[in-house]
Amino acid sequence: MQIDRTAIDGVVVFRPVRFADDRGWFAETWNAGRMAALGYPIDFVQDNHSLSVQTGTLRGLHYQRAPHAQDKLVRCTAGAILDVAVDVRRGSPTYGKWVGVDLTPDNGKQLLVPKGCLHGFVTRAPMTEVQYKCSDVYARDCDGAVRWNDPVLAIDWALDGPPILSDKDAEAPLFSDFVSPFSVGDHS
Repeated sequence: MQIDRTAIDGVVVFRPVRFADDRGWFAETWNAGRMAALGYPIDFVQDNHSLSVQTGTLRGLHYQRAPHAQDKLVRCTAGAILDVAVDVRRGSPTYGKWVGVDLTPDNGKQLLVPKGCLHGFVTRAPMTEVQYKCSDVYARDCDGAVRWNDPVLAIDWALDGPPILSDKDAEAPLFSDFVSPFSVGDHS
């Protein structure tokens, strides 16, 4: 497993090693023991899988606060996405900063989005499937969102037109109205 750090502490790109032959390839996408030895002792308890039919479908920016805050490990298994993490840990030197990583089946990259970061993605191809592991279960009462096109965050989604959004994402509060429930050093 190759690990690439990003500009935001804790947001990392995992690149599993692929073993190829004339049949195709095999990759181990997660191994709890090996990853703990590398400094990522995450107990994933829920797997999610989404299908976005159209290019330009945008999901996010989402988070879950304690007691059900989630680390997420995201990969794209069909199509293509720009996956985005935004640091919202009070006291962090990168508070309000974002990173984006292109995830595709071909590049095999996975983005680790730790607790205390907003998460979202936009599809770059039709029929895009995204799979992600979560370190806690979904809890509606802990669920939250920030507006995808917030001018303070100024995320470059590289869209050719308006995105396809859920009502929840279209009506999410602006970052200036967001009171982060996360601080540097939170582990819950």
